[in-house]
Amino acid sequence: MKFISWNVNGLRAVMGKNFMEDFAKLDADFFCLQETKLQAGQIEMDLPGYHQYWNYAEKKGYSGTAIFAKEEPISVSYGMGIEEHDHEGRVITLEYPEYYLITVYTPNSQDELKRLDYRMGWEDAFRAYLCGLAEKKGVIVCGDMNVAHQEIDLKNPKTNRNNAGFTDQERGKMTELLNSGFVDSFRYFYPDKKEIYSWWSYRFQARQKNAGWRIDYFLVSENLKERMSGAEIHTEIFGSDHCPVELRLD
Repeated sequence: MKFISWNVNGLRAVMGKNFMEDFAKLDADFFCLQETKLQAGQIEMDLPGYHQYWNYAEKKGYSGTAIFAKEEPISVSYGMGIEEHDHEGRVITLEYPEYYLITVYTPNSQDELKRLDYRMGWEDAFRAYLCGLAEKKGVIVCGDMNVAHQEIDLKNPKTNRNNAGFTDQERGKMTELLNSGFVDSFRYFYPDKKEIYSWWSYRFQARQKNAGWRIDYFLVSENLKERMSGAEIHTEIFGSDHCPVELRLD
């Protein structure tokens, strides 16, 4: 089975940049999107063979997630069931017989870390949500988690220390999540691989210089670890400031 996750930074924008060609080429069983920036009815996706699930932010042109799945799930839920965290369209959960698939767009701590306190509360709630699901069956969680976990995961760790996405607090929350029974699939296969990133700023020709960050992930619960057969970051695919990331499971 092939899973793809991609922060498209505006689905309507990326539709004009070969999205459908990339979608066909990647040919995933599950295709998860973040930052769709849509409301219901603003786009019609013709995706034969896929079931479509959308979670829209209440605020227009902001956030939002989607999953396109070849296999129909047993159940679908939107958000975490927590009022404080469920207005921005950030989480979708599909349940299958052997696992849950969750896509997430983790809140950004923003300039001057003005949303860091909210982010810390979100992290604790999301970790508890995932751990609750993992008590029942396997968990696959993917998306833009808005954190470079280790220094190897971004080009310029020293100058970015304490910037949003590379604060000690955010990195610590990722460590807590992994320590609670999850595996970072890319690092599982490539523990020491450097200079492979999934996001580049639109400024300073960052992508041309490969001055990027790895902030898009597939994490799996420990009980699915042995089923992983591959992980990839598709740096060759453009259209967004992020590129798609991939997980393969037997």
